[in-house]
Amino acid sequence: MAARQLSAKKPKDLRYTVGTLLSYMGRHRFLLLAVAVLVSLSALANLLGTYMIRPVVNSLEGGNVDTLIRGVLVTVGIYVAGVLSSYGYTQIMVKAAQKVLFDIRRDLFAHLQTLPLKFFDSQRHGDVMSYFTNDVDTISDALNNSFAMVIQSFIQMAGTLLILFILNWRLSLIVVVCYVAMFLYVRFSGRRSKVYYKKQQACLGDLDGYIEEMVNGQKVVKVFSHEKANLEAFRQKNEALRLAGTGAQSYAATMVPAVVSISYVNYAIVAILGGIMALNGMTDVGSLASYLVFVRQAAAPINQFTQQSNFLLAALAGAERVFEVMDQPSETDEGKIVLVHGAAGGWLWQSPEGRETPLRGDVRFKDVDFSYEEKHPILQGISLYAKPGQKIAFVGSTGAGKTTITNLINRFYDIQRGVILYDGFDVKEIRKQDLRRSLGIVLQDTHLFTGTIADNIRFGKLDATQEEIERAAHIANADSFIRRLPQGYDTMVTSDGANLSQGQRQLLAIARAAVADPPVLILDEATSSVDTRTEALIEKGMDRLMRGRTVFVIAHRLSTVRNADAIMVLEQGKIVERGSHEELLSQKGMYYRLYKGLFELS
Repeated sequence: MAARQLSAKKPKDLRYTVGTLLSYMGRHRFLLLAVAVLVSLSALANLLGTYMIRPVVNSLEGGNVDTLIRGVLVTVGIYVAGVLSSYGYTQIMVKAAQKVLFDIRRDLFAHLQTLPLKFFDSQRHGDVMSYFTNDVDTISDALNNSFAMVIQSFIQMAGTLLILFILNWRLSLIVVVCYVAMFLYVRFSGRRSKVYYKKQQACLGDLDGYIEEMVNGQKVVKVFSHEKANLEAFRQKNEALRLAGTGAQSYAATMVPAVVSISYVNYAIVAILGGIMALNGMTDVGSLASYLVFVRQAAAPINQFTQQSNFLLAALAGAERVFEVMDQPSETDEGKIVLVHGAAGGWLWQSPEGRETPLRGDVRFKDVDFSYEEKHPILQGISLYAKPGQKIAFVGSTGAGKTTITNLINRFYDIQRGVILYDGFDVKEIRKQDLRRSLGIVLQDTHLFTGTIADNIRFGKLDATQEEIERAAHIANADSFIRRLPQGYDTMVTSDGANLSQGQRQLLAIARAAVADPPVLILDEATSSVDTRTEALIEKGMDRLMRGRTVFVIAHRLSTVRNADAIMVLEQGKIVERGSHEELLSQKGMYYRLYKGLFELS
């Protein structure tokens, strides 16, 4: 237990963190109150049971059998009550703790769904996962163990001191001195070890990250025969963790033995002096016997209280991380225009006044400036238009701003200057959920979810029928390969589609977009990582999907954008050329050089 006690930083804002955690615990206050009452009864039973040694021993010394029997029966009753109380509070605490954790996990996950994309772009995947695992686990440990133990240890510690003074106040002065010595050593050891524990946690995080990275990239490691280099890097990181852990444990490991040693010295002194006092008639044998047992037990609640207090502080540090995420501002949405289904079929934009405008897919940028960070512009003075049914292509070097333009259409980010119009409406006036529902996106990196093939296609439209799913798969040119799978549309997809080829995953992404039937479609380098034959299949599926829709295409392969109505050539956040394939070739500018192979996209 001592090895974990200071394994995390203490919370920065203790008052706020405690207040927030208490608000969650307050939702189940009656269960926790029952735990507190039963813990108190258990601790008092332990104290009273030990105190009963006094009358039992005195009755035995005096030869009073009736008093002895009554004393033994009372002692048994006290301990039985203590056992029942202990069983009761442990069972209730488990239920209460799980209810609190359920609420925290639910609220954390729900809030994450409301956060802007910027939050996830700035967070490592492992950090987000650690909120639900490491941080919530520390809260779980504290609630299941520390909450009850702190109450119990405090009552036992205070009760032991009180009874010791009642039994023999002279000897108790010695006990108080030893108590103070214990606390001083615990404080000293805690301060010295905290520095090493912080370093240990940093080394542990570094090692965990390295292991995860190497395991995920094991195929690349073997291809380039990098095993020895990886092992050497692991050895160095592991050695750093060993040194930090040794420093931390060197102090923490001495804490319990030191407290126990001081208690032994205390016990020896008190036993000798108490024996002398009993021989001189200054105390009775029963009181001395009871007193010595209390002295022997005095170190236990101190040790427990110290450990559990530190566990609580570590848990509060984890809780603070969780609550900081939950305090992150949600994605703002001032949009009032909503998407509704027209009585005659088709989709309509509906204003707050009830005015309805057909959804056509007309998208226009007017003098748009955008940057992810101040003083680092990504887009400058972007102006373009896409009429309903047109296909607009973006080409340019990596980092030129192609994907950023499409991210602005669906308002993953908001622009700093200019305006983006969608069917004549500023996109800021359209409710984000409805705006995004009108857009279909096929990304270069396809993400599939655990479930069946049908479930993954249905992700684009949750109420889609099996017939709609199969029709979407047919449009995407995916139906033939799906039917060749062992269970067809009921084939399970696991590990982000590891059992499928890259091309098959991409076809499913196209089918997912097809089932949503969006008027505007965004294709972000959807064929960049597949072979030529698969590319032909994907392009055939995309051609079917693009019919009658406004389409924005981002592509590295210029062969995929030849039939676009307009091609935008971007460089350093600006449109440097625009026109059809033939028009751009005739200009013999950047696009011409790219097409002829005189210049390559980087």
